[in-house]
Amino acid sequence: MKRVAVIMGSDSDFDVVKNALTELKKYGVEFVCRVMSAHRTPSEAAEFAKNAKADGFGVIICAAGMAAHLAGVIAGNTTLPVIGIPIRSAFDGLDALLATVQMPSGIPVATVAVNGAKNAAILAVQMLALSDETLAAKLEAEKQAMVNGVMEKDRALQEKISAL
Repeated sequence: MKRVAVIMGSDSDFDVVKNALTELKKYGVEFVCRVMSAHRTPSEAAEFAKNAKADGFGVIICAAGMAAHLAGVIAGNTTLPVIGIPIRSAFDGLDALLATVQMPSGIPVATVAVNGAKNAAILAVQMLALSDETLAAKLEAEKQAMVNGVMEKDRALQEKISAL
């Protein structure tokens, strides 16, 4: 199974990023988590991206706030899918969201919601599951668990309404 690289622009992003790591662990997906900056360590970030495929990664998740150029720098240096997590900081995260989602043609970055680390991990798992039936089955089971949970909540609501 391919691994997932999770890169954050600053260690202050860890409180959000740990939700992605928890989700990846839940699915049994191996990951590496690093701090790299698009602005302070651009050569290191580019080098990591250039070697990521050969190093056994299948997807790269990048989390950054404010200027949030990390996902674009990584995407510009690899053919692997890149998922951006805009981190809430200035302007309630709108600056990071726009910096992450507004990529030039030819340099796509899949972008999740501001602080949407869990969804970034699930999207990475879905990408890996295209060629991994075990992961695909785990995703199906999780979707069914969500359906069951909503149906149970609806049944409980209907009982409350009946008791009115």
